[in-house]
Amino acid sequence: MRIASLVPSLTELLFALDLGDSVVARTGFCIHPRDEVRRVPKVGGTKDVDVDALLATRPTHLVVNIDENRKDTIATLRAQVPEIVVTHPLVPDDNLDLYREFGRLFDRNTEAAVLAADYASARDDLVRATRDTRPLKVLYLIWKDPWFTVSRSTYISSLLDRANLNTLPATSASRYPIATADDPAWQEADLILLSSEPYAFRQRHADGLSRTLPMPKPILLVDGEMLSWYGNRAIAGLRYLKELRAHIDARIA
Repeated sequence: MRIASLVPSLTELLFALDLGDSVVARTGFCIHPRDEVRRVPKVGGTKDVDVDALLATRPTHLVVNIDENRKDTIATLRAQVPEIVVTHPLVPDDNLDLYREFGRLFDRNTEAAVLAADYASARDDLVRATRDTRPLKVLYLIWKDPWFTVSRSTYISSLLDRANLNTLPATSASRYPIATADDPAWQEADLILLSSEPYAFRQRHADGLSRTLPMPKPILLVDGEMLSWYGNRAIAGLRYLKELRAHIDARIA
């Protein structure tokens, strides 16, 4: 097998399944596991793939994602790569299907079963820890100028919901809506979360935003990888979310 991956979190999953020696191409955003992934040639970004460079690696399998990669790029590659693996996890437990399917496709059923057990343990621990917490309304920001947030149809929102953190807006026609200056979400939110990706929010952004809010409220910087990456990082993400919820409760109290 010669696997090209255009999805950062799934590149990491391939290595977690002991398939690192089979990975022949990745994007520049595929940065984990940091030491091992350096030997794999980069073929552009998730949205701007260098098709010729990718095909030069002679992949037998191509791993893509509906949200992260362009449909026209996949259509171009479909005629030249024997196996296209299309993914689109929308809720945390979709990771269990992801592990199972990758285990089947790449003959790593034992390794996939270990990940599934670890995931279930972390998920159940989160549920126990947050079962009695008060539901909070959250504005989760992923970009600025303009401010982009996430709809409840996204993986991020579904994961936060596991800790009784309900993202705003409650309904949206877009998966990644813009929070305009007069959006009621600014006032309705109990707290605001600034993600470290895709926009690299820092404390200066939190401080600047705080000065513009109509009323004071907590603004926290959060690890975007932990809250948006599926695959094996979702296991650490569940544990991170447990600690984040505890931190939020202490901050609000």
